Amino acid sequence: MLARPALALVNHLLRGEAWARDRLIGFAGKTALLQFGSGTLLVRIGDEGLLEAGAAGTPATVSITLPGDAPALALTDKASLLSSATISGSADLAETLGFVFRNLRWDIEHDLSQVLGDVLARRSLQFAKHLGQWQLVAARRLAIGVSEYLTEEDAAIVRRREIEKFSLEVDVLHDDCLRLEKRLAHVELG
Repeated sequence: MLARPALALVNHLLRGEAWARDRLIGFAGKTALLQFGSGTLLVRIGDEGLLEAGAAGTPATVSITLPGDAPALALTDKASLLSSATISGSADLAETLGFVFRNLRWDIEHDLSQVLGDVLARRSLQFAKHLGQWQLVAARRLAIGVSEYLTEEDAAIVRRREIEKFSLEVDVLHDDCLRLEKRLAHVELG
């Protein structure tokens, strides 16, 4: 299960941030139930401000339900993730957890430097950043290419301006038909 690695990562981040542990220490012994999709995770706040797995059957002090795509949103759009959460229970604990996780940062370069050394860690992160940017540019170019193919070559999708032009022509034809009907009615009466 992913609970143990997730807790290990969060606790690693908390060990590096004394302010976060200080905020959580005030809630030592309290539990939080995190639900997303079909997964649930019950965590207990320890005496040192670190998280530990909660015992099964323990009532949750706060329950936080996240949308099914929470893992993807956590990586791409944290603001959207936190605003779409449903919370029940202790508002103080929920607000503290939200504050801590909004402001908790991972210094990946520092952790890598412990294993690889400073220079190699820096270069590795630069390479990963450039690789990620290259992937984004490639994906963007692919999307543009596919959309151009579908609108220009295959004509499977109609362009917006063509739809607007067609709609305008239909409106003009409709108005012309109404005027013709009025003329015909006027001729029949007269």
